[in-house]
Amino acid sequence: MSKMKGLAMLGFDTIGWIEKDIPKAGPMDAICKPIAISPCTSDVHTVWEKALGERHDMILGHEASAEVVEVGSLVKDFKAGDKVIIPAITPDWETVESQSGYSQHSGGMLNGWKFSNMKDGTFAEYFHVNQADGNLAHLPDEIDVEDAVMLSDMVPTGFHGANNAEVEYGDTVVVIGIGPVGLMAVAGSVLRGAGRVFGVGSRKKCQEVAKFYGATDLINYRDGDIVDQIRDAMNGKPVDKVILAGGGLETFDQAVRMVKPGGIVSNINYLGTGDYIKIPRVEWGLGMGHIRVTGGLMPGGRKNMEFLSRVIKNGRLDVSPMLTHRFSKLEDLEEALLLMKDKPKDLIKPVVLVG
Repeated sequence: MSKMKGLAMLGFDTIGWIEKDIPKAGPMDAICKPIAISPCTSDVHTVWEKALGERHDMILGHEASAEVVEVGSLVKDFKAGDKVIIPAITPDWETVESQSGYSQHSGGMLNGWKFSNMKDGTFAEYFHVNQADGNLAHLPDEIDVEDAVMLSDMVPTGFHGANNAEVEYGDTVVVIGIGPVGLMAVAGSVLRGAGRVFGVGSRKKCQEVAKFYGATDLINYRDGDIVDQIRDAMNGKPVDKVILAGGGLETFDQAVRMVKPGGIVSNINYLGTGDYIKIPRVEWGLGMGHIRVTGGLMPGGRKNMEFLSRVIKNGRLDVSPMLTHRFSKLEDLEEALLLMKDKPKDLIKPVVLVG
């Protein structure tokens, strides 16, 4: 067999099934077949918001647990038949950017993000993983394959938001957007010791799960300006940290208006539309308020997957409440992706079991 099928972006606003050659492994690479896959809001941004520009016949997807079917001659730690976690970000580890601590941008801005950005992704019968020894992680027996999919992107991105915010013991943290990434930002903030966590979102299911992960307060943006609501809850005082995991460009303005001098605004939201981010001059201390605004793509690679898998393996984190919709065959991917686009009220994250 030399051909495979995959769910692709055919062009702006259009997805469909296509046939392509099965990819080949270079000396350091691996070919994998998915066991479990999950679509992401990032796929929605890419196809329907035109966030990355034109992509024609590019197979979508960047979240999967998988089985290795072939490895290159120089791969040392993996072999055919191994069950693995696939990180959404698979850097080129020999680059200057990787050596400088920014592997996500190996070879250029966002170039560590290869699946469904620079090359075909995981929504296929087979997919290619570059530099397998650095970008695959063995799947522990104690972790279900569907839970492992959350380690591809949702857990590391949410935790990265908490890490970049430098959440400390006792901090008051606001997480704007409590979809799956925001929920993991709540969980990550709690694990880092946050004393109070506001979760901002309107969907009841997401609010319920935010409480499960440790949110102490829930704010619904449909009830009025979230800055006013949080200020009221804080008796007029600012918060320590804000993590942006949803919403649009307006969230930066809101975050700066609610955070304290010396606080941190940490963005992990994929900004799919718009041209400029506005920062309120006065609330930013006329540019001198020591309010740090940062944004970062999640770190990828093997080490991060192995470290985070310990958190699940040893009972520190249960990702199963996020998995609200389950499908049983590859062909269901299209329906699952459209669910992420339409976001029904009972949805957090769909998973497609194909192994």
